[in-house]
Amino acid sequence: MEHTPRTSGFALPSAYLSSTTSSFTDFLRAQAPELLPSRPEGSFAPNSALEPPHGTTIVASTFNGGVLIAGDRRATSGNLIASRDLDKVHITDEYSAVGIAGTAGIALDLVRLYTVELAHYEKIEGVSLSLDGKSNKLGNMVKANLDVAMAGLAVVPLFVGYDIDAPDPKRAGRIVSYDVTGGRYEENGGYHAIGSGSMFAKSALKKLYNPDADAESAVRAAIESLYDAADDDTATGGPDLVRNIYPTVVTVTAEHGAVALPRDEAASIAQSVVAERAERPGRFAT
Repeated sequence: MEHTPRTSGFALPSAYLSSTTSSFTDFLRAQAPELLPSRPEGSFAPNSALEPPHGTTIVASTFNGGVLIAGDRRATSGNLIASRDLDKVHITDEYSAVGIAGTAGIALDLVRLYTVELAHYEKIEGVSLSLDGKSNKLGNMVKANLDVAMAGLAVVPLFVGYDIDAPDPKRAGRIVSYDVTGGRYEENGGYHAIGSGSMFAKSALKKLYNPDADAESAVRAAIESLYDAADDDTATGGPDLVRNIYPTVVTVTAEHGAVALPRDEAASIAQSVVAERAERPGRFAT
């Protein structure tokens, strides 16, 4: 059978066939920097008239045998609701998930790139990053966005993961927060919240959190804390029973990995919280 040589016009550049780096972000920076979430030349200038959509609020908590992360669905642009059903919690690999707060467009690009980054590393190296490696890599990506953050387009993620190498499987769920400079902070208290409603959500979790709770109880506590945040923060969206919009929740355990809570289950818990509050309107989280 006659062999037809491949023309150079269809051949991939040599850089695409090289395995000199296991970082997909570094590869993009060298080959297609325009595809990165932030512009490499750092020529952003503050613009007070620019009001891109912002997403809030994200909560996370550990439970007996795992960790969860949950977020409301609202995005705001100034005093307007830009989106009522934005998904701000994303599964990033088998044992991790990330919630995003801040400038929605850049945050979504960053978490998508981060998901590809983890998959690319595993394909090149043949093993997954350690949990510390995953959280450090996310911090470096946030740091790379600093020029944009200084222009007012900040992105602040919240990372959760299950540490399969932890000595105590019951306490293997971990939470890591960041600041806009990429600073990485391990949250050892068992719960945390970010976004505009974080103060109210964290106060609710302080009363509701139980380190020995099962996954179901922890999910309810997270949804209750988001309800409390929405009660006091206009940028946080509460359960929308009319439009059937409910919080996004992801649990991460050794047995099942990172799994999104089915929509009907999230709806059932949120509706139960709303019904209970309707019976006792003055009830605070206890």
